[in-house]
Amino acid sequence: MPPRHPRPGGTLRRTFLLPACVVVLTIGAYGLLELGSILAREDPLQKADAILVLSGTPMRRPLEAADLYLGGYGPRIILSRQTLDGGEQALAGRGIPFAEDVERTRDVFLRLGIPAEAIVIPPRIHDNTAAEAVTLRELSQKNGWRRVIVVSSMYHLRRAGFAFRREMRGTGIDVVMRGTRYDGMEPERWWRHRRDVREITPEVPKLIAYLLGLGA
Repeated sequence: MPPRHPRPGGTLRRTFLLPACVVVLTIGAYGLLELGSILAREDPLQKADAILVLSGTPMRRPLEAADLYLGGYGPRIILSRQTLDGGEQALAGRGIPFAEDVERTRDVFLRLGIPAEAIVIPPRIHDNTAAEAVTLRELSQKNGWRRVIVVSSMYHLRRAGFAFRREMRGTGIDVVMRGTRYDGMEPERWWRHRRDVREITPEVPKLIAYLLGLGA
């Protein structure tokens, strides 16, 4: 049986394959470690015409907006209404009053010294980021606002920023994305804390779906 000879180019391919794999794995590991910072992308804080609080948390996001208002970053706060759940809808259908999150938040704002005329509560909209972006565009164009601070959770900033900037494209309205400090998240060390992992895990597929045009 004749001796086997190495296939031409085989040694050359092996020479470059290992370094290429190392580079790919290094980039992947770096991307994984930086995932928290990628998702929690904030904009430099600037004064604005309004501060929008995205729905989703009873007080973590609103309190950040209150601090911004009290710090002079905006003359008014817009509170998004959260969609009623099944139980709340049933109570409303039976004529039983209950306090919604925005009503409780408004009461807290008043206690913090924020005047009632500075608190804006739009009509109820469908509870998703794309619909909130449409509402903000309509309010901004109606009132002549040129810059709005949007307050959300840290790991929601990247996806929400895409949605709002897409909706504001061509309008001249500037969006400043701001994460609430009351999340208690640590984007630079997200893998060390269970709470961060719980927040990031569902956000990654949502962001991918958004980038693929499957939702916002």
